[in-house]
Amino acid sequence: MPKEAAPHSDKNFRYRARLRAAGNEEVLFQLPRTTLAMLDELKQRYGLRSRSQVLLQLIEQGRQAAQQMS
Repeated sequence: MPKEAAPHSDKNFRYRARLRAAGNEEVLFQLPRTTLAMLDELKQRYGLRSRSQVLLQLIEQGRQAAQQMS
């Protein structure tokens, strides 16, 4: 007998569809607590809304540094 879908699964599906439509994807990372604490500190320091925004800024800084080196 198949399980019934969780009531929130449709909400999650719609959320992920909106992300994809905007050109984004949701990714799950396993990180040490110390790294999460650092991301949270940077989030607060820069006044960002999410850890994702912190990661995007760090990646962009790394991309710019790499371009300057080449």
